Amino acid sequence: MKKIKYIILLLLVSQTFVFTSCDDNFEEVNKNPNDPSVVPSELLLAGIIRGTANTLQSTFNGGETGSCWVQHLGKPVYNDNELYIPRQSTIDGVWQNLYSVVAKDASIMEQLANEEGNSNLEGVALVLRANAFHNLTDIYGNIPMSEALLGDAGNITPIYDDSETVVYPAILSMLDKAMSLLNGTGDIDASQDLMYGGDYTLWKKYAGSLKFKVLMRAAAGGYNATSQLKALVASGNLFTSNADEARLVYLASAPNANPFFETLVDGGRSAEWCLNEELVEFMKAYNDPRLAVYAQEVGGDGSGGGYVGKPAGIRDIGNSFYGDSNNVSLIGTKYIEAEQPYYFMTYAHLSLLMAEAAEKGLIGGAAADYFKQGIDASMASNGVAAVIDYTGGANQIAEQIWVALYMQGFEAWSEWRRTGVPVLPLAIDAVETSIPTRYSYPLTQQSLNNVNYTSAVATQGADKLTTSLWWQ
Repeated sequence: MKKIKYIILLLLVSQTFVFTSCDDNFEEVNKNPNDPSVVPSELLLAGIIRGTANTLQSTFNGGETGSCWVQHLGKPVYNDNELYIPRQSTIDGVWQNLYSVVAKDASIMEQLANEEGNSNLEGVALVLRANAFHNLTDIYGNIPMSEALLGDAGNITPIYDDSETVVYPAILSMLDKAMSLLNGTGDIDASQDLMYGGDYTLWKKYAGSLKFKVLMRAAAGGYNATSQLKALVASGNLFTSNADEARLVYLASAPNANPFFETLVDGGRSAEWCLNEELVEFMKAYNDPRLAVYAQEVGGDGSGGGYVGKPAGIRDIGNSFYGDSNNVSLIGTKYIEAEQPYYFMTYAHLSLLMAEAAEKGLIGGAAADYFKQGIDASMASNGVAAVIDYTGGANQIAEQIWVALYMQGFEAWSEWRRTGVPVLPLAIDAVETSIPTRYSYPLTQQSLNNVNYTSAVATQGADKLTTSLWWQ
């Protein structure tokens, strides 16, 4: 197979360099062993992991849309996003980054690892590529996949594939192949593996857990996932504790710190973000100790001011009570620390999905046991302990998924779109008639890939924020 090469042009300038003779072996003799033209597959891994996290955790992306639209967060200032007016740069940037920074490099890493005979790293690449396409299709709907990433081969106008019949099955196939490849053959450089430090068994658990989540989302759209869900439970390829979950722990300073830290703390903009009223009041009703971790008291922790959230929306926010950040609860200090992780997927999320699957008869086991497992995991992750009794029913599970996915903006938004729980009010002064259910396509698709863009819209529905996806 032809190797993929990165050709680096070096201009060497020296006033003292003089050619004194010609030699047929000049190029061979002067090869720099420290400057290879073929990049080892492992060197792409860290960039793919960080590219995924920084795209989905960005304050403009997962924050202003995901977390605000699902009514976890609010903004006392600059709150057009709460009125359902997203930044065009966000819509374009998420698409661009997940394709070119994540999926493309993961595809290259997969091919290089295959050529190197490194099954483990090939499996890791497939997991990361599957996750990229999972996010893309759940954010936009029908997307280019079968003809995506072929720009180098001259295809810059890929067709859009149907999310239900093509994209989702392909994601599931990638994860199945990844789990078969993650078999101990080949090394995963611990210094490049920012998630699992080179442990292929944990990557395999992430692949299985991600597949469980994808299946539960597909099941909401009518996909028969029962046999595959049961097989995953029996396989042992699922998270079994918080230690297994997929997360990137950020570093202590920019540019490798958590994006919320870099924007809010380093950028001096902490007062521009607060908690939403829906989440605060829901957690108060349960006396949920996670609230003291999720939020700061009004006036700062220790003030005795309690917890107050802001209703979604309000166009003239500056002239309202909630436009003064001293009247609302700001984001809890834990969640804006430099080293606060980005979670690709948590054990708490998986456990609560398993509770839902058990409640619906999709897997065996007691829903109450899985529910307790998920609550305990979420509490432990936040450094608190409390019991929330399981009273039965998928709605209670969905409510706790919503709570547990705090500061995981896109994931929280996707799960809320899947379940519709809790029932959230329309934002005050909203410019749409319902909470957004997808991103519209980037403007570049309309101008550069118009034929396929037009076909996708005709199939899926109007290119609007409120067009529902097949699994909602």
